[in-house]
Amino acid sequence: MPTISMFYGIIIRMYCGKSEHNPPHFHAYYSDTKGIFRISDGKMTDGNLPDKQRKLIEAWCLLRKEELEADWKLASNGETPFSIDPLK
Repeated sequence: MPTISMFYGIIIRMYCGKSEHNPPHFHAYYSDTKGIFRISDGKMTDGNLPDKQRKLIEAWCLLRKEELEADWKLASNGETPFSIDPLK
């Protein structure tokens, strides 16, 4: 699972493979916690990330939605997604 972005100790990854399940999403890791976020609205659908990191990831997702959607298309076709600029 390639890392597509990193910021404030948060690592964002996206699985690659034709069998990857919908809805389009990405995985976020912070310390020993993780979460899964929908690309469509940036909301965490599963996980145990602290509120501060969850809010940062949601904001980043909304800012980078088009890039995340393009990466999802690549990843779901088994191609490696591109890196996406971090939250600054």
